[in-house]
Amino acid sequence: MERILKPAAGRAEVPKKASRLVREWRHLKKNIEMIGLISPGLLYIIIFSYLPMFGIVLAFKQYRFDKGIWGSEWVGLQNFTFFFVSEDAWRITRNTVAYELGYIFLTTLFALLFAILLNEISRKSTKIYQTALFFPYFLSWVVVSYITYAFLDHQTGYLNTILGWFGAEPHKWFLEKEPWPIILNVVSLWKKVGFSALVYYAGIMGLNQEYYEAARMDGASRFQMAVKITVPLLAPLITILLILSIGGIFNGDFGLHYFIPNNAGMTYPTTDIIDTYVYRALRSVGDVGMSAAVGLYQSIVGLILVVAANAAVRKLDKENSLW
Repeated sequence: MERILKPAAGRAEVPKKASRLVREWRHLKKNIEMIGLISPGLLYIIIFSYLPMFGIVLAFKQYRFDKGIWGSEWVGLQNFTFFFVSEDAWRITRNTVAYELGYIFLTTLFALLFAILLNEISRKSTKIYQTALFFPYFLSWVVVSYITYAFLDHQTGYLNTILGWFGAEPHKWFLEKEPWPIILNVVSLWKKVGFSALVYYAGIMGLNQEYYEAARMDGASRFQMAVKITVPLLAPLITILLILSIGGIFNGDFGLHYFIPNNAGMTYPTTDIIDTYVYRALRSVGDVGMSAAVGLYQSIVGLILVVAANAAVRKLDKENSLW
């Protein structure tokens, strides 16, 4: 009896598997346009994020060009030791974390403010302000550095000219270290706030307008609607963007910290971050192993920060977490 039933069961499984494959193929064919839309971004991530992971082995080797990656000598954690025992390790780590936290806080705060203000003006005016806010985001840091230099040049810079109107002494900004925390935060905010503001503005446009209509009937002011309705409803979006931003705290903005201070040595105490330090070490010493070790260190810490931030958010509110 068992010999008779087994082939029948086997024959029943074949059509079931075939029907599942047919359903999956139909689902794939139905969403072919969406797959085409995400394919450029997917290829970018594969090429620039996953394929280079094979080079992680360089962090544990004394790389030599004549021997190649696999023929170079294995040195274990020696490359990590070289970075952590250096006298600049604490300074550049502190600068990297402090600057990134400042950028995240200021960008989030002003982006929310601008998004709420955009929602309060007419739709025709919104397009003009959207373009004005978003335009700096497309400028490269090289172009932004020239704009910044026009303001900070000690002879003909706009900033020194304005200070001269009030009788103040002109500053040689690229020979001073004290003003740069403010300068870098202002430049970063000017360039990045437009993109974040448009993301939050898109989130506001997707909110249910019945909440605002009910609030108007109850006599709520625009400020009260912004504080009591807009910001709470945007909390999930804000949380997700903050979690993703926290993961990049150790990956400082190289273009901002290299081009804006013009790589001036006098500004290193307040402008130098891990990325610029490693770049100069790689350029002057040519130590590929140490550069790879620091890159791996940044990636591991970034992963830990993302997981920790998501776990903290998940404890407070599961719906606002990424996973």
